[in-house]
Order: sequence, then C-alpha cells, then structure tokens
Amino acid sequence: MKRDGWRDFRRSVPVFAALGDETRLSMLGRLSNDGPQSITKLCAGSGVTRQAVTKHLRVLEDAGLVTSERSGREAVFTVEPEGFAKSRELLELISQRWDATLERLRDFVE
Repeated sequence: MKRDGWRDFRRSVPVFAALGDETRLSMLGRLSNDGPQSITKLCAGSGVTRQAVTKHLRVLEDAGLVTSERSGREAVFTVEPEGFAKSRELLELISQRWDATLERLRDFVE
C-alpha cells in the first residue's frame, strides 16, 4: 500500500479512540456477550451513571461500533461488526509489515 493509502485508514482513528476507554470496552463486551441492551440494562450493576453510559454509547455509535434503535421509550444498542472492518484491515497491514521487517532483520543478522 502506498503511503497515500494510509489516508483511507483515518476512519479508524475514532474506533481506536473509542476502544481506548475501559468503560466503553466493558460495554462492548457486554453487548457482544449478552446481545442488544438498553441504557437501563447497561447501567445495572456497572457502577456508572445513566448519563455517563449514554455519553459512552454515543462515542461508540459515532465510531460506528454500535447502532441504536428505539424500542418504546428506550434506545436499544447493538454491536455493529462492520464498524471494526477498516480497523481490522489496518492492524493486519501493520502486522504484515512488521513480519516482513523482522524477516529482513533476521536475514541480515544471520
């Protein structure tokens, strides 16, 4: 990939920023394991206020990692697997480049 191709991965920045918070990671884990949940359910037993949960969910939603749908008076949040796709591609590219670099270093040392 050309150096200019890295611009395509700028969309990953909000994803990595969203994943950089322990509370948001915990929420994603709960949504992944337990399925779609409302803010009320996500607050239960978390020790986090409803206002804070709402704010964290908005960050996750803005990053494309969760989606919400109204169900009566509440919004129900669901993990959005496609939101991870570009970031996964970027991590795979970085991994491949590191492997190639380490292989060249190994060849040089030997």
